[in-house]
Amino acid sequence: MLYSAGRHRALNAAARGLWGRTGTAYFQPVRCTVRPSSTASVAYTSDKYPSIQRRTDLKKVSAEDVAFFRSVLPPTSVITNEDDLFTYNVDWMRKYRGRSPVVLLPKTTDQVSKLLAYCNQQRLAVVPQGGNTGLVGGGVPVFDEIVISTNLMNQVRSFDDVSGVVACDAGCILEVLDGYLGERGFMMPLDLGAKGSCHVGGNVAANAGGLRFLRYGSLHGTVLGVEAVLPDGTILDNMSTLRKDNTGYDLKQLFIGSEGTLGLVTGVTVSTPRRPNASSIAIQPSVNVAMVGVESFEKVQATFRNAKGMLSEVLSAFEFWDSHAAGLVRAHAVNKAQDPLSAPYPFYVLMETHGSNKEHDDAKLNAFLEHLMENEVVADGVVAQDEAQIKSLWSMRESIPEACSKAGAVYKYDVSIPVPKLYELVEDMRSRLESMGLMGDLVKDVIGYGHMGDGNLHLNITASTYDKRVTDAIEPYVYEWVASHNGSISAEHGLGLMKAHHIGYSKSAAMVNLMQQIKQLVDPNGIMNPYKYFPERA
Repeated sequence: MLYSAGRHRALNAAARGLWGRTGTAYFQPVRCTVRPSSTASVAYTSDKYPSIQRRTDLKKVSAEDVAFFRSVLPPTSVITNEDDLFTYNVDWMRKYRGRSPVVLLPKTTDQVSKLLAYCNQQRLAVVPQGGNTGLVGGGVPVFDEIVISTNLMNQVRSFDDVSGVVACDAGCILEVLDGYLGERGFMMPLDLGAKGSCHVGGNVAANAGGLRFLRYGSLHGTVLGVEAVLPDGTILDNMSTLRKDNTGYDLKQLFIGSEGTLGLVTGVTVSTPRRPNASSIAIQPSVNVAMVGVESFEKVQATFRNAKGMLSEVLSAFEFWDSHAAGLVRAHAVNKAQDPLSAPYPFYVLMETHGSNKEHDDAKLNAFLEHLMENEVVADGVVAQDEAQIKSLWSMRESIPEACSKAGAVYKYDVSIPVPKLYELVEDMRSRLESMGLMGDLVKDVIGYGHMGDGNLHLNITASTYDKRVTDAIEPYVYEWVASHNGSISAEHGLGLMKAHHIGYSKSAAMVNLMQQIKQLVDPNGIMNPYKYFPERA
């Protein structure tokens, strides 16, 4: 079903032909697994940020320490080879690089407990690491901290097909876990562009939001329990499968979004929804995806208002991106095919509905799209007709981060802003960089895309290289701008190293002080992910 605004008819035959390639996605899904080809291509974080000094109270790893680690783990799970260490020392954007001399790969919570207890006793700093898909430097060392990776902690522990609660190790890859649930008629409530690499424990530690937050909410609501190992080796077993438990403080919430500063998450229980296309009820279930082109951000907002009113209970995702993002995808996508729409547009919107009655949902979507076209809210649109086309439309949105990284260096900011002001930040930043003479050879483009449903903007600035002049032009201006509009400087990527000193733009001094007191109580020796999350205390 293809629409053309104002004429209520199918697009031309060439556009219809796009969908004639059965089972072929014209944009292939991408994974955030880019690795630098040479060690020299990534500068050390400690060299780039000389103001960050290594803490003198933290011990350096010795041969005796490595010997202890090998007494706890198999030899192959203690990595000391320089070439193998590189992957764990560098983030996928090539922006941060540490000097860890050893990476540990435990398989069990008991092994993690022994490792952390020893590190705490010896004052050895530790960085918990999942799939290493983070964007703020939170999952890689700054200096010579030990990396404890959850790569081998990847088992599903249990699944209850009545309640839909899954219990799993922290190292389960999101897409793999979603596939496991899909075979049983369920799905993970979280969906990310990095789903093929990111770990569930890392998602919890960063409080990742994702593409379907609008329908399924945050991990603070869907995570029912966590198992975490505290810095002293204490195992905090809170693998609850209960939706309601009103006894005492809800301690699991401390670990959701803590970014490895309080302990290492080793297990998670999650309440999962039924997969719309695998419902056991008799009425045919449905997933619909539509993409429309619009002429202004005001019309993006109008589309969203109408979607909330007319699609209401079935609306599961509402994504938007600008023409600059679309241009990068066209230029850098692996499979460079034409857009599914008949012409380029200033803005694109992708909407998804999840329901249990296809006939009902199709009627709602048709009425909604006809209303938009009759009122000239959208200029053009396309509706996917099968699963291959659904994946094709989604892959255009999911290709944006990868396209940005292929353009060169990329400065990434994810912020929450009141929806009416959402795109103003992109326009203001573009004007600012132009007025400072940085656009051109140094700064390539400023793009905006994100999750309209939760006011989450991804501001990406592509450049030929990371340069202090660009960084100084962006920061702290971007944080000041967000704070002045009562927004948050981090919507889902976290604070990590990148935003640790800027938390004050979103949290009061009293709140930061209380968080630091909690950190001091749980991790008095400060071994867990140091230099991150908080500004250094004087």
